[in-house]
Amino acid sequence: QVQLVESGRGLVQAGGSLRLSCAASGSIFSLNTMAWYRQAPGKQRELVARITSGGNTNYPDSVKGRFTISRDNTKNTVYLQMNSLEPEDTAVYYCHAFVDGLYNYWGRGTQVTVSA
Repeated sequence: QVQLVESGRGLVQAGGSLRLSCAASGSIFSLNTMAWYRQAPGKQRELVARITSGGNTNYPDSVKGRFTISRDNTKNTVYLQMNSLEPEDTAVYYCHAFVDGLYNYWGRGTQVTVSA
């Protein structure tokens, strides 16, 4: 059983920065594709950033150039550095692991609020 625990929730002003962390256990972390998703009230959950086991990353246009995903396989942790935050970035952010090419696991989510 894979467990994902997010940390780094916070309230920041527009233009500010925040870093989220996700600690994983229960699988060979280095082999997993890891990602961050977010869900704002009344909206569908959407992909924010993804990083493969090989370190390849991809981002939607809405966060490209502002958000950076990274991983530390020695700590079984994936990070999301968020810069130039906008009120539209306000959402619950979820850590996601895609394990063995078959299984999806989610963290419980962490709230990010950006004030204007």
